[in-house]
Amino acid sequence: MSYRYPRTDGFHAGTVRQRTDTYQLVTWWSDTITYTRTAGQVRHYPDEDYRLLLPVAGELVLRQDGQELRLVPGAGCLLTFATPFEVVQGAATRAFIMSIPAQEVNGRLNQASPLAMGLDLTSGLGRVVGAMLTGLHEERDILTRVQFDAVSDRLVELLCMLAAGDDRPTAPGHLAEVETVVRRYIREHAADPDLTGATMARALGWSLRQVQLALRHAGTTPRELIREERLRLVRDRLRAPAYRHMTITELAYASGFASSSALSTAFRQRFGVCPREMRHAGPGPSAIRAGAE
Repeated sequence: MSYRYPRTDGFHAGTVRQRTDTYQLVTWWSDTITYTRTAGQVRHYPDEDYRLLLPVAGELVLRQDGQELRLVPGAGCLLTFATPFEVVQGAATRAFIMSIPAQEVNGRLNQASPLAMGLDLTSGLGRVVGAMLTGLHEERDILTRVQFDAVSDRLVELLCMLAAGDDRPTAPGHLAEVETVVRRYIREHAADPDLTGATMARALGWSLRQVQLALRHAGTTPRELIREERLRLVRDRLRAPAYRHMTITELAYASGFASSSALSTAFRQRFGVCPREMRHAGPGPSAIRAGAE
């Protein structure tokens, strides 16, 4: 890259670098400066890898492919060095830049074209990615190379989930990853009566269409999966002595169902017996057979 700055005297800057053979994480800060990667530099110094940019203070302005992104704390960017760009860094700006091998991104996003996009790291999955990035930096004196790479691998997986928008091809491997995370989320939040496909997608930082596509690929829907997990939850609680004091109606509400009648209807369709019958059967062979997959 080339660089220029308005003040040639008294320029202040600093960097902290963490690096293995696979990943590099740099934290840097400086006075006002502009970084440029020209078409000539792209030709003579090829670099297909990506950089994750995330300011933690101040502002970065990225210009690439005729577009401009203004990055502030909480707003990141996945930047390719395979296309010319300009980055303008304001005074008192502090930021992360993580180098990520191209194959780690292109393979997961099922594409090999240059990519530059803004990423919301203020909530849901994006917030998790930002926290992992900060954690890598803060624990730099403790983490081993193996641990640094392991965390970086998972960070990139989550980053690609976040980056896969509705207008992008979705790789089968990515669909499987989305399905796994969605199933875990539903399992952990099944008792929430407000849990829907839309609220779940929002909490995870994805679009509803993305979640629906991943579950359709697995032969189910958000509604069906939520109902299944709630039924499993009720079944397990009916068998557990710790919930013996709760009525069927109380169990229904505590497990996310709108009423005991709604629970009873769905439960009989799924397990062949009503909740009361399963409770009276106890944990014996008949109850186990009724709950078999």
